Amino acid sequence: MSDTDISKDRLRLWLRLLKASRSVESALRENLRREFATTLPRFDVMAALSQHGAGLKMSELSSVLKVSNGNVTGIVERLVEDGHVLREKVPGDRRASRVRLTPEGEAEFGRQAAAHEAWIDEIFAALAPEAAQSMAVALDAVARRLDNEDEAQ
Repeated sequence: MSDTDISKDRLRLWLRLLKASRSVESALRENLRREFATTLPRFDVMAALSQHGAGLKMSELSSVLKVSNGNVTGIVERLVEDGHVLREKVPGDRRASRVRLTPEGEAEFGRQAAAHEAWIDEIFAALAPEAAQSMAVALDAVARRLDNEDEAQ
């Protein structure tokens, strides 16, 4: 197999991966909207906060989610209004605030996360467990390579 053939195969893999990712994301968005009247970005914020029980500064949350502070601010505002997130001042830093899930937010995220896991399980049910594990290992290798390149720059 020539280098050109390998290159074309990798390009086709990327396009298939992108198509599959978009399809999965679309299904998740629709399920979250229909079942919980929420959005994927709100779910992502709650997921990040669930991993950091003491909360995160807004800048840390943006960094974890790899989005701008502006994108996170509006989502956090709505979650605060819904009673799922609490905003607190950071001692010694007048401009910063820390956000964390409220007990109600933890409970709501628990319900959403369980449904999310079931949806993902159903979406990927056609894959044999060995194939899913093999794909996960391969995608982790790609991510690590890109992360290492970012760190080297």
